[in-house]
This record gives sequence, structure tokens and C-alpha cells, in this order.
Amino acid sequence: MSIRPNDDGNGDERAGWPEREPSRRAVLATLGSLGLGTATFRRALAAQAAAGGEVTVAMVHQAEWIAGLSLTEKERDQTVKELKGTIGSFQSLRSVAIPYDVPPALSFVPAPGLRPAPGVERGKATPIDDTVPARPSNDEDLAFLPVSKLAALVRSRRVRSTELTKLYLARLRRYDPILKCVVTLTEDLALKQAAAADAEIAAGKYRGPLHGIPWGAKDLIAYPGYPTGWGAPQFKGRMVDEKATVAARLEEAGAVLVAKLSLGALAMGDKWYGGQTRSPWDPRRGSSGSSAGSASAVAAGLVGFAIGSETLGSIVSPSRACGASGLRPTFGRVSRHGCMALSWSMDKIGPIARSIEDCALVFDAIHGHDGRDATAVDQPFAWPPKGELSGLKIGYIEERDRPFERREELHVLKSLGLDLRPIELPSNVPARDILVMLTAECAAAFDELTRNHVTEGLNEWPATFLEGQFIPAVEYLRAARARTLLMRSMARLMETVDVYVGSGDDLVITNLTGHPTAVFPGPLRDINGRPGPRSITLTGRLYDESTLMAVAHAYQEATGYHRLHPPVERFLAEDGQGKSGPQT
Repeated sequence: MSIRPNDDGNGDERAGWPEREPSRRAVLATLGSLGLGTATFRRALAAQAAAGGEVTVAMVHQAEWIAGLSLTEKERDQTVKELKGTIGSFQSLRSVAIPYDVPPALSFVPAPGLRPAPGVERGKATPIDDTVPARPSNDEDLAFLPVSKLAALVRSRRVRSTELTKLYLARLRRYDPILKCVVTLTEDLALKQAAAADAEIAAGKYRGPLHGIPWGAKDLIAYPGYPTGWGAPQFKGRMVDEKATVAARLEEAGAVLVAKLSLGALAMGDKWYGGQTRSPWDPRRGSSGSSAGSASAVAAGLVGFAIGSETLGSIVSPSRACGASGLRPTFGRVSRHGCMALSWSMDKIGPIARSIEDCALVFDAIHGHDGRDATAVDQPFAWPPKGELSGLKIGYIEERDRPFERREELHVLKSLGLDLRPIELPSNVPARDILVMLTAECAAAFDELTRNHVTEGLNEWPATFLEGQFIPAVEYLRAARARTLLMRSMARLMETVDVYVGSGDDLVITNLTGHPTAVFPGPLRDINGRPGPRSITLTGRLYDESTLMAVAHAYQEATGYHRLHPPVERFLAEDGQGKSGPQT
């Protein structure tokens, strides 16, 4: 992305410190890097530095007891000398303007020793059943069809891409007033892409099941000519003159981009500068986040499918709240080039759709190495899935409040001939505490906001960014080493099962280890007086999305819950909103 922070090259002068003297934050960070890293110790040294303007031997000596250290006079002198040199390095580095899209020279690998798979191809997936259905008798039913059925209609020219695109553009305008899921309509682009798709299909050049299908992009995915605002007022209207890899690959597949969809500010929650995105099952409730608009638009029948992203629940959580089907792929499966970075070692890109098979069709088009995201890898993927489900080992986490006999999803899976067995998640490492890595990474990514005291419209990020400023490098690396232990424990667990049914408690673990998760709706239940779908998650082995989605697809075919859709027209009438929506 051709975007840069507003760095004025003046080091820490904005914080009130002249360049020749150490800043409070630099003191804290340097002391942390030397191992003098408890929060209380850092606060004590901060007070000393603020009062005296520089680090002294006396200051180090007075704070030793808090850190549990006892230094010699020689060690104190050496510490002061090292601090002064390190602080100079901090100040020098802070004068370098670093664009937001530049990652650190480190890459997370969830499967150490992984080798590239030869001959990996994209764009080969086809629906399991590609027979052409009858055209629905009304636009409402047409809008809610899954991609697998829309593809057959478009391929056979019973529905033109232009017709479908105009239908979704109209629905985006009509329902956005109550859902607040649209940031920008890409109407001019969409109509051009749809017309091109119709012409190609008429000429016999069919690109595959996404050809001519309208989709929506989470507004942290860059596309030239349209703003990419990241949900934050500070970036509203920002133009990024680069096309994200995921958008380019969908364009190659012939998909039609109709909208940039909302995300919570800087990928947190469902509140953004346009309001709060709502669940189409109950607009009184938020859609969760941060892929808030992607899940809401899909579940409301406003796009054929959407692309979201996840760092710590941002595909899984809104898919649950909105009753959509989503895939959080293995870390590194999909390039993040051209997408906002929050955590370089945790961010993932994935599809949200009305069925798991739709997610498979989209995933087939977007996965794989691109030479621009150092973490993106080539590994095999096949759809339709190969082999039989019977005999696959399916783990499940026992729940105190819901015993086996009350868990409908387990009975369905068992009826499919799957071998169910109870498992326990790794507990040898405190997974939640490893999230200091996420805190440090996001604080580094948006360091410029913190230094400029920018807080407006950023939800809870400002406090998190401040916290991240005081995480020593030693503690970050200690967490990374604990993460390795967690990865090893998960690897041992996944040797015993092919897939397991999640419980909600594993979201932190699997986002840290990089395992893929599929989320999809189950039976309806009462939520605050209105029906809403219960959600089910399945987690699979690293890079084995084929098996994971095969099991999820079998569940959906056996139950049909994913075919239910919310009464958004009724909610619109009850709300009394007008028909005006977002502008192109």
C-alpha cells in the first residue's frame, strides 16, 4: 500500500523531551530489554526519569528491589551506559517513516519444517452437485441462494451476472439503513465486471463457479479507486493505490466486487465511524466483529459471499452472531498482501458465505503463495473432497452444561458414521497469557497513533496500544517460546483426531497455533425473544481444510439449517427506515 504514517521526523519531541535526552517511553523499553521488566519496576524508573531527565546509577539502584535484582556497582554503571546507547538507537529508528504495510523481518510458521507442495493449483474446485436448478420465482429467494446454485444459473445463462449484480446493489441500498454494513458501494466497477462476465460466458469462456458472482470485501482489503478506511475515522477516505492479492485472485476467477463492507475500528468489534453493524437475525443486536459487515451482508442476502479476516475471532464471532458459514483457514494459507496488518503472526484472511461448500469454492480461488506475503504457502486443496467420511476420528470437548445426549451436533456427526471421542485441549501452557504477543504487535503496527495521542473512534484500542508500549522484548520472546510449546501440544492432540468440535474456549488456542476452523449455523434458539441460530465450530489439522470442510458440509446437508434466513424485510418495516442507502 502506498500509505505512510504522519511522522515528522522529530523523534520524541512531541512528548516534551528534547532529542538529546532519553524519553520516558524509551527508558521503559530499554530497561525492559535488559530484563528489568516488571510493570512496577518500570513505573518507578519512569518517575525517576521524568524527574531527572536522564537515567542515573542512583535511579537504577533505587528500583532494583522491585525487580528482585541485586546489581554490583560495576553492573549499575554498565547498565546506565547501555541504556544511553540503546535510547539513542530508539530515537534514531523513530525518525524513520515506516509505511503501515511494512511487516517486521520475521515470519510465523505454524508447522516448522513445512516444505512447499509441488504442483498446487487453484481454480479447480467445482460444486459437488452442479446441476442447474430452476430459477426462483422471486428475487428474495434468488438473493439467498448459495454460490453453488447461483453459479449454475449464471453458467447456464438463466440468470445474467448483470441482473444478479443489480439485485444485490439494490438490496445493499435497501437494507443498509438498519444493518449499517456497507462502507462504499463499488457500483461502477461492479457493473463493468458483471458485463464482462456476461460477455465471456456467452462466448463460452467460463472461468468457474465464482464467475459473475457478486461479493463484498471487508474494508481493510485494498482496491484501487475506492477508499480503504479500516473502520477508523482517522483513515476514512484513505485511497490505497494497490490491489490486495485476495481481490486480484477473485477478479481472476471472474467474481464481481459490489461493496466494501464494514469492520469495527481497526478490526475490533462491530462499531465503526458509520455506526454499529447489526445482526440480520435481530437488528437490536450488534453483528459482533470485526468482520461485521461481511457476515451481516452475507446472512441478509445482500452479496453472494464476502471476504473477512481474523486475528482473534473476527471471522468466527460475526459468523456466529449473524448465522453465516465461515472459514478461518490455516495461518499462511491466504496472502494478506494489500490488507491492513494488526498482528503479523496471527492475521488470517478467509471467506464468509451461506454454506460451507461456498466457502470451499471461494477458498480454492484465493489460497496459495503469491511472493508478496512471506507467510503465504502452497499446500494442496481439493473440492469436491476425496475419500469417505466414514471412520474419520472426530474429537469433542466435554461440556459441563451440555452433556453428550443434549448436543444435537454430536448425534448428527455420529449418524454420519464418524468415530466420536472425547478430547482435552492443551493446558500445559497458559494460552491467554501468550496474547501479550498480539498486544505488542498491534501496538507496534499503530505506534504512530499512540505517539500522537489519537483516540477518537478507536473503541478500546488506545488502552491496548498503551499497554503494548511497555511489553519488553524479553517478555515478547518468552511468550513466543511458550507459543512453540502450545503448538507442539496441539500437534500431539491432532495426531489423535482428524477434526474436533469446538466449545468456544479454544478460540485463543487455535488462533495462536494457526489451525483452521469452520463455523456454521445450527438449529434456531431463542435469543432475547427472537429466534437466532446456534453456532457450531469444527477445527481441523493444519493445511487440511479439505477434510474439515467435508465434515462441515456433511453436517449441513444432513440438517439444512444453513438454508434458513432472517426476516430482514419484516425488520425493515418495523424499523420504519427509509430506502436510502450508501452512495457509490
